[in-house]
Amino acid sequence: MKIRILILLFCVMMFSCNEQSTDCTLKSYTVTATAYNSLAYQTNSNPSITAFGDSLKPGLRYIAVSRDLLDSGLVHDTKVKIEGFDSLFTVKDKMNRRWRKRIDIYMGRDVKKAKKWGKKKVTIEYCIPVNDSLR
Repeated sequence: MKIRILILLFCVMMFSCNEQSTDCTLKSYTVTATAYNSLAYQTNSNPSITAFGDSLKPGLRYIAVSRDLLDSGLVHDTKVKIEGFDSLFTVKDKMNRRWRKRIDIYMGRDVKKAKKWGKKKVTIEYCIPVNDSLR
């Protein structure tokens, strides 16, 4: 009986995964990735509030994106796979207009960790819902 339930759950998961993949268009870009912290000297006088109005919470996987990537469908609350990381990040902030093809990985208040990350070229992947990709 347990095996039947596991097989049924597996089939449901596979079906729902296939269904999701047809509902969106996968996008992939090579970008420059830097890191930032929620500290006033790196952001502004209210370093825990993003440009979208969200509250940053250390320990959560958030990124800021350059505005050209916003125009490419990488909008607020989009889930993003970043090369070299096992889990997904969420778009919660946007960067100054001067940046292009760039993401900023949120690293809480850990300045040493952000400096250690430095500046790297990485590939990112995300999915745009089919309705949005028709714009």
